[in-house]
Amino acid sequence: MKALPIEKVARVARRATGVTSAQRKVPEETPIALSYAGTTHAVMMASPADLEDFAIGFSLTEGIIARAEEIETIEIIEAGAGIDIQIRLKDKANTRFQARRRRLAGPVGCGLCGIESIDEAMRSVPEVGKAKITLSSWEIAQSVRDLSNHQPMHAATGAVHAAGFYLPEKGIVAAREDVGRHNALDKLAGALVRDGQATSTGAVVVTSRVSVEIVQKTAAIGAPFIIAVSAPTALAIRTAELSGMTLVALVRDDEFDVFAHAERIEFGEARNVA
Repeated sequence: MKALPIEKVARVARRATGVTSAQRKVPEETPIALSYAGTTHAVMMASPADLEDFAIGFSLTEGIIARAEEIETIEIIEAGAGIDIQIRLKDKANTRFQARRRRLAGPVGCGLCGIESIDEAMRSVPEVGKAKITLSSWEIAQSVRDLSNHQPMHAATGAVHAAGFYLPEKGIVAAREDVGRHNALDKLAGALVRDGQATSTGAVVVTSRVSVEIVQKTAAIGAPFIIAVSAPTALAIRTAELSGMTLVALVRDDEFDVFAHAERIEFGEARNVA
């Protein structure tokens, strides 16, 4: 089992029984640069784990590549207080990326990375409405329960997000954790691509709120279903609706809300349309 990026720190704990000195496990948070052809494109604060998955997933969900085969090499370099992921693209992908970079006003460090305009931030997402998948109410609740069994960092620290991929009759087949919710999803995307996992018949399950970037990144890997424990934004709902994506959020045990494309859900006897 690989070592988790966790550190033990001293703390003073106040409890009902009194005040004591103790230790607590906390997650590492490291600046990680994603560089293409030697030039930094974005710097993310992230957990220093699953970095090849991060490189592939970020490149894919940010539209830098269309498929993993467009990456020639990935080199992970310790760089002082952080880590530099050097990504070299194959010729056609590199030419396309360099043309994009020449248009950029400058990359940002979180969320929507390396964009220059409002129009690009509001980019259209792939259509996923033709995907053939239905999930029962039980499966939706189970997907969240199952994801909790794939969160060793969160179990130790209580301080990281997770993204998992749920398949009917199989459960969570891949999961990644990170201090950043976007990073966790990017790492999951990279893991799915590396494993050759088809994504059109499963659901992305996240422990965070659903922002528009989460919908965009999910659509970029071809998944037609998002299940979240927290709430969505209005823009995320509109984007999911337009892309044909089912968006389920606020999952609490066997209760949840559906904000887009409820036709993929088998509610059974519990269904109640207000």
